[in-house]
Formats: sequence, C-alpha cells, structure tokens
Amino acid sequence: MLETIGHDELVAMLHGAIEQVRANQQTLGKLDSFGGDGDHGTTMARGMGLIEKAVDEATSRDLKALLDGVAWAIMGVDGGATGPLLGMLFLGMAEAVEGKDALDGATAAAMFEGGLASLQKHTKAQVGDKTMMDALVPAVEALRHAADAGADAPAALEAAAAAADQGAQATTDMQARFGRARSLGEGSKGHPDPGATSMALIFKGFAQALRSSP
Repeated sequence: MLETIGHDELVAMLHGAIEQVRANQQTLGKLDSFGGDGDHGTTMARGMGLIEKAVDEATSRDLKALLDGVAWAIMGVDGGATGPLLGMLFLGMAEAVEGKDALDGATAAAMFEGGLASLQKHTKAQVGDKTMMDALVPAVEALRHAADAGADAPAALEAAAAAADQGAQATTDMQARFGRARSLGEGSKGHPDPGATSMALIFKGFAQALRSSP
C-alpha cells in the first residue's frame, strides 16, 4: 500500500491536477465571468499545458528539479497574476523538498507549507478575501493536522483536498477584496471564487492520483 510520495507519485499528482483543471475549464471560465473577464478557465488550461510539457520533458528524477521546472513553466502563462502566484507556490514547494527522494505525511505537509510561505511573500491576500488562499490555507492546515495525527501521505492529501473544497465553497458568500471582482463590492457575493475553485481542483487531482496509485 502506498504510504510515501516519490518521483513517480509526484508526476502522477501533477497529471491528476492537470486533468481536473482541464475537465472543469468551462466552469472556471463561467465563475470568472461574474466578476472578472471570464478567462480564468482558459488561463488555467494553458498553464496546465505548460506544466504537462515541463513534466514530460524533465530529465531528472530529483523532486526539487521537477517542481522547479513546473514553477518556471507556469510562470510563463499569460493571464494576470495566476501564473506568477502558482509559480511562487511551486518554487516554495521545490525548496522544501531539496535533498529528499520520498515524502511521508510529515514531509509532504512541509512541502506544501513551504509553498504557502513562498506565496505569502508575494500576496497580501488572506483567508476571507475570496481568493485562492481560501482553498490553499485550509488545505495546508488540514494536511499538517492529518500528518501530525499519523496519517500517511495519501490520507493527508485526502484531508487537504476535502478542506480545499470546503474553503472554495465558502467563498460563495464572501465579498472580493482582490482582483477585478473587488470593484463589485457586495455584488461579488453569490458565486465561488474561480481562483479558490481551481486550487481545490488541483488538490482534488493530487489526492485522486495518490488514491489510484498501486
């Protein structure tokens, strides 16, 4: 039974995230049309294409090198702040796994904590602001809680995915404080945030990939 995340599992996780975003591209675009310009789905799909290319072209089995490649790839996507922010997330994750060739629950939690810390250096958005942070922060916290309780990596990612989904759904009743939707004020309420939704989809893809691993 799978208990740790190695190179092959990390590749599977990335492909799982790619599949989830692609399958929900239209939904993400529709959500973005309520307060933005409706291109979030397209931007995320392009970003996933760049990640896929980076993963497929990677020549090293080093975890840090893989995540570094993913980070720099998605930074190159056009479409506002999405690419740079996700890039900083993956760069932080890469730094956290330097020298490691397999991740258990605790080191998987540390990987995502490193990504979150890196991202927080480049955005002032917090939980409650109706952004990707509303899914990411609870996901990382749930992952750490599960790991500290003795969960292996797959179980910890399951907990993270559930928390990310709950966080994304909670943005429905929030007023946007960042991005174009901020100008709508109270009118930004009533729909989940597209950034939080895409982050939840990424964690869902991560978790499903580990669940299906032998």
